[in-house]
Amino acid sequence: MASGSNSVGVDNTFRRKFNREEYLERAREREAQEEEGRFKSKAKAPPVQRKPLKHRDYEVDLESRLGKTQVVTPIAPLSQQAGYYCAVCECVVKDSANYLDHINGKKHQRALGMSMRVERASLKQVQERFEVLKKRKASGSFTEQDLDDRILKQQQEEEERKRQRRERKKEKKKEKAIEETEEVDTDVAAMMGFGGFRSSKK
Repeated sequence: MASGSNSVGVDNTFRRKFNREEYLERAREREAQEEEGRFKSKAKAPPVQRKPLKHRDYEVDLESRLGKTQVVTPIAPLSQQAGYYCAVCECVVKDSANYLDHINGKKHQRALGMSMRVERASLKQVQERFEVLKKRKASGSFTEQDLDDRILKQQQEEEERKRQRRERKKEKKKEKAIEETEEVDTDVAAMMGFGGFRSSKK
């Protein structure tokens, strides 16, 4: 009896049995794939050659919609929403200061294909530029008198614009006053039985 009880052991047949060789092979394959992925991510694509910064050859329009009212709806396309629309980046900026920051910023310049570096001028380019400026100065286009004339001309134009605005406001007020008096006059005149209250002096 004692010998029979020694021969019966614990029943471990329900436990899962692992094949060590198979799992070692799987682990090696997974490590190899991870290594390949790591090398692929580190391998850089050839750097994109961007043009150096250059000065803007167009005027930035900040004042065309100044003083105008606009109906803003949430379903309107971006280009028709309130603010300044950038067609390159397809975004709307709410005020002029932020719009200028945006168009001078890195994201916008990269979208245009430019880096944020300025092209380094050669000695020859600098000398040519000096020659052009000397000629311009010799011809007299850089005089203080010319600058004073331009400032005076701008002031006169501004005063003329202000005067025209005042005249338009006066005309609108006159038209509005005439319309109001005509409405009242016709009703009262009809009740009293004659044409109107207009004076003979004009």
